Amino acid sequence: MASKATFRLFNYPITIILISLIAIAGLATGGQYLYFRGDYKTFFREDNPQRAAFEEMQDIFNKTESVNLLIVPDSGNVFNATTLNLIQELTEKAWQTPYSIRVNSITNFQHTYSEGDDLIVDKLYPDWQTLSDELIINVEAVALTEPDVVNRLVSPDSQVAVISITVRMSDGDQTAEVAEIATFIKALTAETMDAYPDHHFHLTGVVMLNDAFQIAANDDASTLVPAMFAIIIVLIGVLLRSVWAALATLIIVGATIAATMGFAGWAGYFLSVSTVNVPTMVMTLAVADCVHIIASWFQQMRDGLSREEALQRAISLNKMPVLITSVTTSIGFLTLNFSDVPILVDLGNLTAIGVMLACLLALTLLPAMLSLMPVKAPSGNKSKLTARLTSLGEWVITYYRRILPYSAIVFVTALILASTNQLNDIAIKYFSQDNTFRQAADYQSDHLSGLATVDFAIYTDEMSGINKPEVLTSIMAFTEWLRAQPEVDHVSSISDTYKKLNKNMNFDNPDYYRLPMDPELAAQYLLLFEMSLPYGLDLNNQIDMDKAATRISVTLDNLGSKELTAFEQRAYDFFNKLSPELRITAASPALMFAHIGETNMQSMLKGSLLALVLISFLLVFALKSVKLGLISLVPNLLPAGLGFGIWAMLSGEINMALSVVLSMTLGIIVDDTVHYLSKYRVAREQGKDARQANQYAFKTIGQALVVTTSVLAIGFGVLSLSSFALNSDMGLLTAIILVSALVIDLLFLPAFLLWLDKPASSAEEAA
Repeated sequence: MASKATFRLFNYPITIILISLIAIAGLATGGQYLYFRGDYKTFFREDNPQRAAFEEMQDIFNKTESVNLLIVPDSGNVFNATTLNLIQELTEKAWQTPYSIRVNSITNFQHTYSEGDDLIVDKLYPDWQTLSDELIINVEAVALTEPDVVNRLVSPDSQVAVISITVRMSDGDQTAEVAEIATFIKALTAETMDAYPDHHFHLTGVVMLNDAFQIAANDDASTLVPAMFAIIIVLIGVLLRSVWAALATLIIVGATIAATMGFAGWAGYFLSVSTVNVPTMVMTLAVADCVHIIASWFQQMRDGLSREEALQRAISLNKMPVLITSVTTSIGFLTLNFSDVPILVDLGNLTAIGVMLACLLALTLLPAMLSLMPVKAPSGNKSKLTARLTSLGEWVITYYRRILPYSAIVFVTALILASTNQLNDIAIKYFSQDNTFRQAADYQSDHLSGLATVDFAIYTDEMSGINKPEVLTSIMAFTEWLRAQPEVDHVSSISDTYKKLNKNMNFDNPDYYRLPMDPELAAQYLLLFEMSLPYGLDLNNQIDMDKAATRISVTLDNLGSKELTAFEQRAYDFFNKLSPELRITAASPALMFAHIGETNMQSMLKGSLLALVLISFLLVFALKSVKLGLISLVPNLLPAGLGFGIWAMLSGEINMALSVVLSMTLGIIVDDTVHYLSKYRVAREQGKDARQANQYAFKTIGQALVVTTSVLAIGFGVLSLSSFALNSDMGLLTAIILVSALVIDLLFLPAFLLWLDKPASSAEEAA
């Protein structure tokens, strides 16, 4: 018997539809307040220690957000008249970049030398001088020997030159500013390519990384969501063999997405590279609810019930499993609140809300629509899929003693493989190899230097403290140690400037290329140099206003997160032993990403444990059996182990997004298990033994399990087509785990139940 609420639902379908549409429309209007943020800071909380250290460094020294324009001549050598004139021209135009505060290149590098008693500071390619062969030779000789130029503004083999543009953007939402800068630079590059067809150009840097994040999110939103809609509707129409069923599902999916994203707007959420996939996830999970109800409805009609009776029976049978699976799925996504990545927290919260909205609409609006639609059950007593699943069930029941030991071998092997996965985050590898930014980053890594940077700030905490000989000696020793590290490509340090000035002020005698040991002399050299520098090319990117702190910028290979944090710790250990009286901090976007991966994994493990406890309690309540609740834990935990074992063979590397997959999928996996065990429990309560109960479960729920898992796997599989690795890897691994869950629920779970719950004796029957 259906409940009174269900009875009223069938008697007033139009009222239910009108109330639902009004509520959905009210929520959906909040979508107008959504906006997009694509900058890398959305990955970090404001109180994140690495972000705080980075922003402190940004406040003391000049900003370090930059665009790198790589210039590659076909001639293979940048030191020729055409290329040097091009670099000079582009350097001047680059000053027009929105929000630019500094432009560095080999042509405007401030070269110092002595003329008698005078210190001369001028561009390496002076505006007043004609570019002769002699000047080209001089530019090349200086550029390839200056520590601040080689491996930074020109490659050691002279094949690549770089124009580095530093910008100062706001501390908050940088989306519009990033887009404005990227648009200008791309237009400038395109214009230059037309004028210089024998040169190639690549764009890298933090600004272009942010731009790549925005492009990836826009691409996903404009391609993956529509693809999901099309695939799901076709898939449901084919598997359920009903156009009306597909249409009803489409309406529920569309309403759920509109309400969820509208709620996001009302609640003040913004769209990011993660949350643009909320519609895809909500769509996939909403379909699962609809399929369970529609498939059960069809089954009841095939068993001889009328449309109305069959619909009431389908709702009665599925309302508790659908509610429980929705709650457990929401719990899984809500545990993303343990994540240290704000946009993953947003993803979890919005998806959890969407799942519960889908549940509500599937139990109210869907049956109201179905009762008015001319839907008919597909002809025949059972579909081919149901027939095949019934045969599979008979095979499992017959050979369950063989299935269990083979399953154990597979699971143990998978768990061993899963333990070999390594946490490793490399920001540029978030993008596929056909991504323009990734190609530019790879080119820079292969021909010049990596994109990973770490800035070390050394604080003396006293005015003019860096001019002290003992401080300068420590800075120089640390600089030399950094350059000796195998992963370091370039080091920019004020100690090089002091040594060069000391040589210049001693008539360019190379014997004086060393630190000045008199603090007053060091201060005078530095003051004289700074007074000679043009606007925008001062030393504020290396020393603070009080000369109490200095920043050493290190460019490294594109290291994995563990390698980068290990390098950071080695540097700390060396410097603290070298000068324990000085304070040192390290910061950079690359370092921020390196740390967030490890802390996020630790946080999500706590979240997964909490989810497991809560879900276990709910399953015991839903199944009204402690025994079945405990049994359900096995098929709910094994898919993740199997999935991560397969992932170890496919990749072996876990990035930031994959660290949340365990929590996220735990609630989804429960869907199949709860539906199977609930049908199994119903059969047992009707007096059937374990064998008959498994047969009943295969017959009544098998098709729905296959259809929903197919939809879920394909839905998350669509995410794997994303050009953004955080989305594609998460989608692929989730799909693998969901398919693993289906296989476990159709093969291992029935065999496990037969082994534990055999009703061969009267005692078992009494139970």
